[in-house]
Amino acid sequence: MIFTKKISVFALLVILIVISQSFTSFNHNDDEKPTNLKILQKDISEDELHHVMREYSRALGVKCGFCHERKEGQKHADFASDAKHEKLIAREMMLMVNDINNKYLATAGKGRFEKISCVTCHMGRKVPIISVDSLPKNPNQRDPKKIPLPVNDSIKAPQKH
Repeated sequence: MIFTKKISVFALLVILIVISQSFTSFNHNDDEKPTNLKILQKDISEDELHHVMREYSRALGVKCGFCHERKEGQKHADFASDAKHEKLIAREMMLMVNDINNKYLATAGKGRFEKISCVTCHMGRKVPIISVDSLPKNPNQRDPKKIPLPVNDSIKAPQKH
């Protein structure tokens, strides 16, 4: 009798799992490759792409919709779309970071410098910290939405005498 109850409970659990799985829809298609990749490698795996995008998201403290357009009524963003200016800026920043790491840090430091990434300047904020004027006046009262922009954003080369 106890054995029959255990089998019945087990069968009921299996049936519930099968039914719940049938209501879960996966739009995952292994044949579907990302499109409109202009900086990242065209053969990047889905897992690698998601990892890279999560890193960008964390570095800037944003979600996917910051760079990727999501039209009203759509469940997911249109990742291939170039409609958002932020996505175009992100591409330029990716090239800049690559240049800094490979052209400058690699040669100037002879391998001694760590590579930079988005978080090096953004530190979890949409706007990068680009000068000491961008730092909070009181570090204990940080408001990432109110980072003052520097008055003078130009860097002057040292004058030769």
